[in-house]
This record gives sequence, structure tokens and C-alpha cells, in this order.
Amino acid sequence: MTNAPFTANRKCFQKGFTIVELLVVVSIIALLIALLLPAVAKGRDKALISQSVSNLKNLAASNETYAGDWNDRQFTTCPDDAGLANGNCNTYLSQIACPPQQFLGWDGAGIWGYFLGSSGKCSQYGWPEACYNWIVYIPIQFGTAGNPGGGNAFGSFRMPSTKAFHDYVNGKFYDPTFYAPKDLVPLANISKYFTSPSEFTYDGTAYEDSSYCFSPAAMWDPKVMGRNGATLNGSGYTAPGTLPAAFRSPPVSRCKYPSLKTRMIEHNWLQNAPDSPVNSNFAGGTTPWFFNHGYNSAPACLFFDGHIELVGCQRAQQAEQRAGKLWSRNTPLGTGGYYGNQSYDFLVDTSMHILTTDGIEGRDVLGAEG
Repeated sequence: MTNAPFTANRKCFQKGFTIVELLVVVSIIALLIALLLPAVAKGRDKALISQSVSNLKNLAASNETYAGDWNDRQFTTCPDDAGLANGNCNTYLSQIACPPQQFLGWDGAGIWGYFLGSSGKCSQYGWPEACYNWIVYIPIQFGTAGNPGGGNAFGSFRMPSTKAFHDYVNGKFYDPTFYAPKDLVPLANISKYFTSPSEFTYDGTAYEDSSYCFSPAAMWDPKVMGRNGATLNGSGYTAPGTLPAAFRSPPVSRCKYPSLKTRMIEHNWLQNAPDSPVNSNFAGGTTPWFFNHGYNSAPACLFFDGHIELVGCQRAQQAEQRAGKLWSRNTPLGTGGYYGNQSYDFLVDTSMHILTTDGIEGRDVLGAEG
């Protein structure tokens, strides 16, 4: 019998993870996710804001080109001499002229627009509709007598994407430049139009105006929103129908504080907004929160000197505390200002940009110039 090495049939055992170890790993992963998600969300938010700032840069260039073509004038769709008819559309059509119509653009079926009808001086053209569309010709509707549309605070300040201005952008009403990427309510309705080759597209189901708006106060002659005196507590409003030159938009050169006066801003509340994008204080349940509906709101703003920054409602209110009434409480819109009664919280109280005292010659914020 020979001696042979003893070999045992040993099994190799691999050590596995215990339940405790797995729980530790899962906990670490959960902690990392919890730490990273806010950073990712913050980075995405900054990217969306950057895109909106980029849109405003493009709109700034378009404003400059427009001013170059129109002798330093701001965008306007209102006839300069409308004040001679006390701002009344029917009087203007019957006694003065047929103004250029508010076109939106062409598609395969023809031209779309807000027309003033075929009465008076416009009868030769056979335009449809009537003077109820005057509300989109004037800078903003204050609800004064003689202005059809009642107290609906709308106006051409909300419509930079019309043909009169979009020809200076990319030649389309529904161009992405006119819509902030965080403005979810309008984008959900009209982003489908972005790929259309038509200048204006409407399929009968959705219509939305631009995310950005002009300053209507700056579109009036400064006397409309003027203090009527040197004191900070002057009235800050004169009915446009009483001023012959009220409807003539002033030249950009009349801006006294270009780095303090906003020219275009994000109209809706996009930064630090509540979870629900729709303002339940409006009837119908489809209207977004406006930029001045929350104390923490901070719209991206284009100033007359061309710079762009986020301006918080808090900052605007602090400027008022330091300098007096920088926006007028004396318009027919009342002491609540621009839809102030529909605000999200009780802390916010500003109608900067919309009702700026002294119009283009006033200020919306304070800084080195004031």
C-alpha cells in the first residue's frame, strides 16, 4: 500500500452581505440621492432661468433694431394721434383715420389679427370685428370711459409677439424666444405650434400670448403716469383721454434712469413659485399667477440700458419704502394696482413695471442712480 497525499473535497464558501450591511449601503445611497437631488434641481432651475435671460437678450436686440427703424421709438401699435379723439376708437375711425391693424401673422388660409371693423375710415378695407379690439392697440386698458373693454387690464404691452414686433425677432408669433421655459401653463398649450412653418398658427384649441411683456407705463407719454408736481406723493395718473399726446409712445432717450427702469419682464410668477401654477383667485381656473402675486417672486427683467437681472418683488417694495411712491395707486385700477387683489400672499404689494410713476422717466428699483 502506497502513501498518497490526502485530498479533501472542500467546498469554497463566499461570504455574502448581511442584512445590516445591505441596510447601511442602501442608507448611504439614499443619503447621496437626498444630497444630490436638490443640487440637480437647482442646476436645472438655473439652466431654465439662463434660457429666459437669453430670450430677453434677443428681445433687447430686437428692441434696438426696432428703435433704429422708428427714430428711437418704443414698440407701439397705437396711433400717435389717438388723443385727438380722446382715446375713443369709434371717434378715431369716424373722424381721423383707419390705423394699421393689429396683425398676428399669415398662414395658408390668410392673415390673422385683431381688427377694428369696417366702419368709418376703415370701411374701404372691409376688415372684420369691431372697436372692442381697441384694447390690444392701446398700451393698457385702465377701464376709463370711452375705452371699450371695461376694466380688463390688458393691452398691447402683453403682446410683443404680434407682427409689428415679431418681424424683428424670428418672424413668427409662436416663436420659442417669446416664451420662458418655466412658463408651463402657456407652453403646455402652444409648444405644439413651434414647429409650424406658418407665421401664425392656430388650430382652434389653444391661444397664448408671450411670457414677456413691455412696461405699459413706459409706453404712454410720461404725463399719463406723471406726479403732476415735484413731490413724491403727487397723483401719478392723468386719464389718457384728456391728453392729446398721451398715446404717442416716447423715445427711448427719454428714459432718465436706464439701469433702474424695466423695459420687458417675465409676466408670470416663475421664480420661487407655488406648487400650483394656476391662480385660483381668477375665475375659470386657467390663469397663471402673475409676477407681482408673491413676495418671493423674482421675474427676469430687461432694463432700458440693456442689462438683465432677476428683480424680486421684495426689492421693489424696499425701493418704495426708501424713495416714496414708485408706482401709482391712483389709476382706475385702484390702490391694489395691477391685479393686486388676486395675490398669493398678503406681504406682496407692488405693481412695478406696469404702473411705474412718471412712466419711462421713472424708476422701478433703486441703485447707484437713485
